[in-house]
Amino acid sequence: MRFGTFLFLALPLAAAAQTKPVAARVDSVLALMTLEELVGQTNQYNGFWNATGPMPAGNEWVAARVAALKRGGVGSVLNVAGVDEVRALQKVAVEETRMGIPLIFGLDVIHGYQTLTPIPLAEAASWDLEAIKNSARAAAREATADGINWTFAPMVDISRDPRWGRVMEGAGEDPFLGSRIAEARVRGFQGANLSDPTTLAACLKHFAGYGFAVAGRDYHTTDYSAHTLYNWILPPFEAGVKAGAATVMNAFSAANGIPATGDSALVWGELRGRMGFDGVLVSDWGSIGEMTAHGYAADLRDAADRALAAGCDIDMESDAYLRYGVELARRNPTDSVRIREAARRILTLKFELGVMDDPYRYCGATKPDVRPDAYEMAVKSSVLLKNSGVLPLAAGVHVGLTGPLAAEKNGVLGNWRVSAKDQSAQSLAEAVAGQWTYVASSPHSVGQEAFHAELTLNQTDTRANDVALKALRKHDVLVLAVGEHGNESGEGRSRTSLRISAVQQDLIRKAYATGKQVVLVVYAGRPLVLEPWIRDGAAAILWAWQPGTMGGSALADVLTGRREAYGRLPMTFPRSEGQIPLSYDGYSTGRPGPKPEVFWSHYTDESNTPAYPFGFGLSYTSFEYRDLVVTPSAQGWTASVTVRNTGTRAGSDVVQLYVGRQGNGQLYPVKALKGFKRLTLEPGSEARVSIELPLEALTQRDGQGRNVLFAHGTLTVTVGPHSQDGLTWTTQMP
Repeated sequence: MRFGTFLFLALPLAAAAQTKPVAARVDSVLALMTLEELVGQTNQYNGFWNATGPMPAGNEWVAARVAALKRGGVGSVLNVAGVDEVRALQKVAVEETRMGIPLIFGLDVIHGYQTLTPIPLAEAASWDLEAIKNSARAAAREATADGINWTFAPMVDISRDPRWGRVMEGAGEDPFLGSRIAEARVRGFQGANLSDPTTLAACLKHFAGYGFAVAGRDYHTTDYSAHTLYNWILPPFEAGVKAGAATVMNAFSAANGIPATGDSALVWGELRGRMGFDGVLVSDWGSIGEMTAHGYAADLRDAADRALAAGCDIDMESDAYLRYGVELARRNPTDSVRIREAARRILTLKFELGVMDDPYRYCGATKPDVRPDAYEMAVKSSVLLKNSGVLPLAAGVHVGLTGPLAAEKNGVLGNWRVSAKDQSAQSLAEAVAGQWTYVASSPHSVGQEAFHAELTLNQTDTRANDVALKALRKHDVLVLAVGEHGNESGEGRSRTSLRISAVQQDLIRKAYATGKQVVLVVYAGRPLVLEPWIRDGAAAILWAWQPGTMGGSALADVLTGRREAYGRLPMTFPRSEGQIPLSYDGYSTGRPGPKPEVFWSHYTDESNTPAYPFGFGLSYTSFEYRDLVVTPSAQGWTASVTVRNTGTRAGSDVVQLYVGRQGNGQLYPVKALKGFKRLTLEPGSEARVSIELPLEALTQRDGQGRNVLFAHGTLTVTVGPHSQDGLTWTTQMP
């Protein structure tokens, strides 16, 4: 057995070495490394063979990667999970390479590991930062027990386009809410100390602008103004950096003629410059090599050079740095410095994770049971969009359940489930077995269900719809579980039509025709377009999103009133795809309306207003807002409002504060979220809620990136239950 040089030297001196600052320890390792080994730290491979099994015979591709690993040419891997696999691969890195530098093990732990919580967009709908942090913490505890120490999350891309499938992975359309959620998720994953073996290094992605893909088509060119970049796209990254995020990932996309992975000005000017990020920047999968497909780089060597210049430390699966890094460094002293500094940042992360002192630190924990955390998050993520009084379902009501997603155990898990077992979700039908009557309807999809493949929808077979409704005709209330399968949203899954499928629409029409009260439980990874006849015909609509492992019991408890309807929308729901991109925080035009003639900014065939506005969500009780008072404070202003529970049940509401400004020499959104608080009230009780509005929250960056203070003009403060309702206060700045 051969031990690496670093391991051999480090073990006898471990106690003394740990008293040195991390920077000094990193320097001591760098001093021992060859150029080839420095480059090796920048190379990341996908899991390329079963480390606990025999080597595949005759596979030259795998053999080349194994050889690279053994000569110190791999610094980190992804998609290797399980203590046995991690330990076996780490053993090669530590005992069979000259330096013995341990690997980092990364994975897409996006909304849970093996136990899945609701998709991130659903978690954002909770507007509960503590619950979101706890959800990330639970994911970290479960993943680290399986050897993982780095997650490629959170995604903090702002997007206003639900056609883009990856809206499911973010926090929605608003930079203020998105920033607070970025902070919560980073702190949940990383805890107080990265060396704690139950924490994961977080990764903010995708830097930057990926959510503004033209036409909502994934991997497409992005298009946005400098004003949008500075005031919508970058704030969640800055918030995540300030929260201590250890790593950041480049975007696949290109903007302003430059792929994000090669955008030196954006990285050095904003991320590493103004934000002060000094951690590890990793490419997205193959994004260095894809600069040639963009037509930006001449070849892979040129792409590697441009990525190094743009501060990208780790090459994920392009083989660009490993193939050309040494050559570039020997040819250009600047590239030599860049590679050394990249290795410095990577080694610093390894020391911070504790693997330089104990390579097997993440291989010894007992896997925790985090299903209670997943249940809690699923309860808090669901959003009640309509209720004519049928919900919560009363005891004694005979409920019939059908719909293609009612007994679904796979599609309700969501798109990012790389480590969860197939068919591992608790379905709604399972949760209500013995209480409601379930009958299967026509299937939503047919054939293969796989992360890499398109889902094939059932387009014509409606026979089981008639059978199901006939069997349930004597029930008082019909609950229909409809919407999207998890493989209809997520990466590579953009849609031009956001309508519920034709076979499901057939089921809904026929259910309405029975004259029964119909409750729609809609599973989805994004806002969908519900036609007026669907919205009008339903007695209630509960937006379930894709709720994860424990979604069945969580939704059953919300529907029956054991838990309250809790969530609020983190994205605007359009009436029609023709309104997209649509967000609550748009600008006023020079021709606002409505006006009696056609010459104002509007559609001739559709309203400007959404189907459901940002921040909207109903409760099983009602609330009254009154007596808004805004007073000066040391930091800016304090807005106070009295909220009263006017219903018959205890419940909670999210009090939301929006601002508008005018006359400061800059365009500003008609309304922008700047604060929120949740409160819970008993029936008939009331409380005074205060939300701080610091003056700095009104600062906006101009097209050159300069901060513009709000020094004069009109300030409008609106406090209410969502972005289209509330009490308003206005003042004139001197």
